[in-house]
Amino acid sequence: MIQGFVFFVGIDWGTENHAVCVLDKEGQKVAECQARQSGTGLQQLLDWLRQQTTVAPDQVAFGIETPAGAVIDMFLEHNYQGFHINPKQLDRFRDRHTVAGVKDDRLDAYVIADSLRTDRHCFRPIQPDDPQIHRLRTLSRLEDDLGHDWSRLTNQLREQLQRYFPQMVQFSPAADDPWVWELLQTAPLPAMARKLRRSQVQKILTRYRIRRLTAEQVREQLQTPALPVAPGIAEAASEACLLLILRLRLLAQQRKHVAQSIQAILVDLAADSDGKQHRDVQVLSSLPGVGRIIAATMLVEAAQPLANRDYHALRAYGGVAPVTRQSGKRKLVSMRYACNQRLRNAFYHWARVSLQNDDRSRAHYHRLREKGHSHGRALRGVADRLLAMLVSMLRSGSSYDPQHRSPTHPHASLRPYSSAQRPGAK
Repeated sequence: MIQGFVFFVGIDWGTENHAVCVLDKEGQKVAECQARQSGTGLQQLLDWLRQQTTVAPDQVAFGIETPAGAVIDMFLEHNYQGFHINPKQLDRFRDRHTVAGVKDDRLDAYVIADSLRTDRHCFRPIQPDDPQIHRLRTLSRLEDDLGHDWSRLTNQLREQLQRYFPQMVQFSPAADDPWVWELLQTAPLPAMARKLRRSQVQKILTRYRIRRLTAEQVREQLQTPALPVAPGIAEAASEACLLLILRLRLLAQQRKHVAQSIQAILVDLAADSDGKQHRDVQVLSSLPGVGRIIAATMLVEAAQPLANRDYHALRAYGGVAPVTRQSGKRKLVSMRYACNQRLRNAFYHWARVSLQNDDRSRAHYHRLREKGHSHGRALRGVADRLLAMLVSMLRSGSSYDPQHRSPTHPHASLRPYSSAQRPGAK
């Protein structure tokens, strides 16, 4: 029996409707209802819950599968105690009540409420985040989406140039240089490019501060024979390129704006001395290999593990901790795939960049490689060490100081990477 709560509410979240079930502390069903995802619907749900429970909100616990959403914000604002559970765990709890494989919204709401009553330790408390963290989460994920859009559009532009104008690809293999875009806008067809004057090319190079190429070198490349294509192909491909460039320019402005906004939020959080979470920004940013993207990703994707100083949750949630399967004499240790992919990528790049800035990380990487581990496994080992150090620093509230670390391993030479140990090698 869970002491402290009188009623337990299970909410099966839906896009348009939510199934809600209320149980008392003895496990008896008090009431159930359907609530619409709207301002009026959620207010009616709150009024209905008050009528059914008739106790103080802090004596009512509600469980749900997602840790964020309007219904959660509303309940937390009115002092109801929230807990969330992984959908995979809920699927196992469902087997307690039916073995027929039945899945129903009303049943799920009941299972959540009953499981919260009997197995609250399997649920994770929902803690409201700082408003700045909410904004940082949205911007950080938006930056990822903009990066994917950027790669997709530059790939499309490069493919179009390969169709009829490969000379432009020689200047920018990824087709992501703004000066190449302007050059292409000035002369979208090979025949037009051959007529460009030196002064026109030099003006573009000067505006974008390009020094690796001279105007004569650019004109020489543009004078090479064009690809023999069918009539109309060059005109159609050039039109597509010009449209892609317009989209890329807008996307570049959006990426710059989002990056500046994220950096401003991190600076504000680090400068604000109120609250433990704000001090965490200073500690996290002081570590080698942690920049704007990694810091923002860790703060928004691992907010509660960081707040709880939970090393084991961090390494499992980010895919650093391996998965062990053991039965009898058989034991298998494998990479963890079920994790937060954004956090996994952040840990990967954190460890990769730390090799360039931290002697201890580089030495540990070399030791793991010498044992025969792959590049990815070695980086996960480095990330594991860094996470342990981060949690220790968060608990003590101290920023990173390399002088406080013990000397490097005596056999860890800081030699350049060999061909087998270079990051990226299989």
